[in-house]
Amino acid sequence: MHIAFVHRRGFGQFAALAAHLAQAGNEVSLVTEAIDQRIPSVRVVRHRTEPGPRAHPQMARHLGIPDHHVRVGHRVAETFDAMARQGQKPDIIIGHIGWGSMMFVKDVLPRVPALGYCEFFYRADGADVGFAPGDEPDVETRKRLRLRNMAQLVSLEALEGGISPTQWQRSLYPADARARITVCHEGIDTRRFRPDPAASLKLPDGRVLKAGDPIVTFVARDLEPYRGFPQALEAAAKVIGKNPDALFVFVGSDGVSYGTPPPDGGSWKEHLLKSLDLPRDRVLFPGAVPHAVLRQLFQISAAHVYLTYPFVLSWSVLEAMACGALVIASDTACVQEVIRSGRNGILVPFFDTDALAESILGALKSPDSYAGLRAAARRTVEQRFRLEECLATQTNLIGKLTGMDCNVAKEMRIA
Repeated sequence: MHIAFVHRRGFGQFAALAAHLAQAGNEVSLVTEAIDQRIPSVRVVRHRTEPGPRAHPQMARHLGIPDHHVRVGHRVAETFDAMARQGQKPDIIIGHIGWGSMMFVKDVLPRVPALGYCEFFYRADGADVGFAPGDEPDVETRKRLRLRNMAQLVSLEALEGGISPTQWQRSLYPADARARITVCHEGIDTRRFRPDPAASLKLPDGRVLKAGDPIVTFVARDLEPYRGFPQALEAAAKVIGKNPDALFVFVGSDGVSYGTPPPDGGSWKEHLLKSLDLPRDRVLFPGAVPHAVLRQLFQISAAHVYLTYPFVLSWSVLEAMACGALVIASDTACVQEVIRSGRNGILVPFFDTDALAESILGALKSPDSYAGLRAAARRTVEQRFRLEECLATQTNLIGKLTGMDCNVAKEMRIA
């Protein structure tokens, strides 16, 4: 088979599946604007990058992002048209529907089945918008969000099916679309992300961190409000005030992936540190780190803090759980689907920094008493998010959409 993936920023959520299918002997392509990694035997086809959203005097309000999505969709469609004319027509197309990339693939290749990755459907109520106190969306915000979903709705109307990583993310989509969306996570490699009591990590200043030390970890792509960085940093100050031996490691870059930058510009880290009295030797900011270092941090963590708006569930929290970390997380919708407080982790209100600090202090004071929660966290990932099972579900779905014998998918080697 020839499976073509579509994503604007490299392989993204498709990396494990693309590698798996390529290793099984299939022809695999990626149509993209940019490439984030190379996968053996996978052909990368880059289309021209479209300039970002732009407004024109004659353009109606809030059409900047939809216009950009349409332009991206044209680029992808042109790429598939060229591939087909060169004899490289795929047997199935799997792509992210959030940025317009999949809008016109069925117009160019109407008889090729297409599967859309349904990550997040924007809503003015019940998700990230309006979650923060005082963040009441006005009429213009509601209009903008409705238009931002345009590419997804146009794509879903034409595609044979969709896939969402969690039940909650699927639940955000309109009811008629949900009927065609399968829930399946990309998968966590539980053989790689596993507990290791002997794990250690040497810091640039010579200090060696190891399991059993009072280490609190926090991980996000960027240190920003959407992932609860202000609350985590405030809780750190409260914890260190009562336990001066505690060491906090905040992993993440200084940009803004979601939401807005701080009012005075710069990074949220710089903005927040101005008002918090934190001993710098007890709070580390290593920036973005390699995946192997992230795994070591999860393995030595006495408590891993994961806070998020009701938004896309991060891979990092599942990887931490697979490593047997004690996860102290926000009681937001996307997290509640995975963590049951007192069973496989601890949930606290997102904005309650006192509750967060007390939970961290308890974890540092009596680490052995949380062994059961750590083990249960690991079992949760093994039972619901294990890479091998997720890949099997994905390949079976490909088989159903293409008419391929499902036994072929079952014979594929696990990466």
